[in-house]
Amino acid sequence: MTMEWTNKSHSSTVRTFASQPLRFAFYGRVSTEDQQDPEASRAWQLSRSRALIEPAGGQVVVEFFDVGLSRSLPWKRRPEAARLLAALREPRRGFDAVVIGEPQRAFYGNQFGLTFPLFEHYGVALWVPEVGGAVDPGSDAHDLVMALYGGMSKGERNRIKVRVRSAMAAQAATEGRFLGGRPPYGYQIVDAGPHPNPSKAADGRRLHRLEPDPLTAPVVRRIYAEYLAGHGIFAIAEGLTRDGILSPSAYDRRRNPHRTTAAWSKSAIRVILTNPRYTGRQVWNKQRKTEILIDVDDVALGHETKLRWNPTEEWIYSGALAHEPLIDDETFTRVQTLIASAGRRPDGVMKPRASKRNYALSGLLNCGICQRRMIGSYNNDRNNYRCTYAAEYADANRIAHPRSVYVREDHILEQLDPWLARAFSPSRLTATVQAMADAQHDDVDQQAIKAARETLRHPAGPLPRRPGQRRRSHRRQPMDRRRPSRTGHRRGQPASLHRTSDHER
Repeated sequence: MTMEWTNKSHSSTVRTFASQPLRFAFYGRVSTEDQQDPEASRAWQLSRSRALIEPAGGQVVVEFFDVGLSRSLPWKRRPEAARLLAALREPRRGFDAVVIGEPQRAFYGNQFGLTFPLFEHYGVALWVPEVGGAVDPGSDAHDLVMALYGGMSKGERNRIKVRVRSAMAAQAATEGRFLGGRPPYGYQIVDAGPHPNPSKAADGRRLHRLEPDPLTAPVVRRIYAEYLAGHGIFAIAEGLTRDGILSPSAYDRRRNPHRTTAAWSKSAIRVILTNPRYTGRQVWNKQRKTEILIDVDDVALGHETKLRWNPTEEWIYSGALAHEPLIDDETFTRVQTLIASAGRRPDGVMKPRASKRNYALSGLLNCGICQRRMIGSYNNDRNNYRCTYAAEYADANRIAHPRSVYVREDHILEQLDPWLARAFSPSRLTATVQAMADAQHDDVDQQAIKAARETLRHPAGPLPRRPGQRRRSHRRQPMDRRRPSRTGHRRGQPASLHRTSDHER
C-alpha cells in the first residue's frame, strides 16, 4: 500500500509504506477564552488527529501545543507554532507531515493563507479532518474550506466577546456584582458567599464584594473633605506625605510595584477624587481593550491589545448600592463640578493657553538626581528643561534634590551639534551607522552593545572600521563649485540642528 502527496512547488513526492509509517507532527492550541482545561483540550485534539492519520499508517512523533494564547495571534507570535515553523526549515526535522485536530483553533481569519505557503515550499503535507486528509495546494475546494474555517474561527471569537461583555454588563447593572480586579484604595475584598452558578460553586468558586478598609477609608474621606475646603490636589498630596500616611502603592505593594512608595503623587489624588465607586455603586466598562495593528505596513504581524478609556456616558453603574459608600452622591457631584471648572475664571471663560513651543530634546532628558524625565519650560525668552520635586518627596526618598532644576537647551546643543557633525561626517558615517545598528539588535550580547554605545559617546578619536574596510579618500572641491545642501549649508560645514537645552540650575 502506497500513499502519496505531491508538492507542486518542489515537484517532489513524499511516500510511505506499511513498513515505513508516515511521521506526523501534531499542532494544537487552547486559550483562556475557550474555557477548557488545557490537558483535556490537548487530549481530544490529539485523539481527533490520530483518528485521521492512523488508518493511513501514520503516527505522531512530536507535539507542538500552545496554551493560554488567543487564536488571533499570528503563528509567528505563538511560541509552539513558531517553533513548528522553524522546524519546517530543517532538512532533518524528524517528521514528514503536520496534522491539526481542530483547524478553527489553529487558523484565525486569513492565517491559513499566510501560513500554508510555507508548508508547500518546504514539502511538508498538512492534514486536517475537514478535508479528510492532506490539504491539496492545487485544490480550490480545499482552499475554500480552510478559508471558511478561518472566518468561522474569527466569528466565534467575536461571539464569545459579545456574550461575555453582555453578561458582565448585566451583572454590574442589575446585581451590582464585583467583577474582579484590584479594590479601590479605601476598600478591601471580602467573601460574599458561594457562586450562584452550581457548576462553578462545585469547583469552589465564590463571590466577593467590597468592604471599607478601616485604615484607608478615613484617608479617602479626608481627601474629599480637604478638596471641598479649597485645598489643591498638590497640597493634599503634600499634607498626606507630611503626616506619614502611606500612599496606595506603599500600602499595598502589589499595586503598581514599579512606582515610588515613599510619597503621595498628584495622580493618585486625582484618581481617588474621580472614582464613582466611592459612592457605593459598582461601575463597569470604564476601560476597553482595543486591538491595534503592530505594523501598518505589515498586517500579517497581527494586533496588540491596548487599554483605552471609554467616555463617561458609556460607563455602566449598578442601579442600587453594591457596597458601603465612603462618600455620598452630593459630595461626589460637587467634587466633579469643581474639577471640571478648574482653570476657568469666575465668569466661566477658559483661561487662554500659552502657545506651544518646539523643544528639540523633548522626552529625551532625565534628571541626573532623581532619574525622572524632565519637561520643557520656556523661561527668560529661551527654551529650558526642568525637574520639579516637592520637598516632602525629596525628604521621603532621602534625595538631596532642589525644588526646581533648570537646564538651558542652547547649552546642551552647543555640545551636541558638533558631536553629531563629527559622528556623521563622511569619514565616520559607515562606522557610526553600524554601531547604531548593532546597539538595536536583540541577539547581540550586552558587551557588544555597551562597546557600541561607548564608541558613540566618545567620538573624539577615529571610529573603528570593520575588518577589511578601507579608508575612503574624499576629494575636496573648490569652494565655488560646492553645491549647497538642503539645509542651506555648504558641504563640509557642520550644519546646526537647531536644538536647544541644558545644564543650569
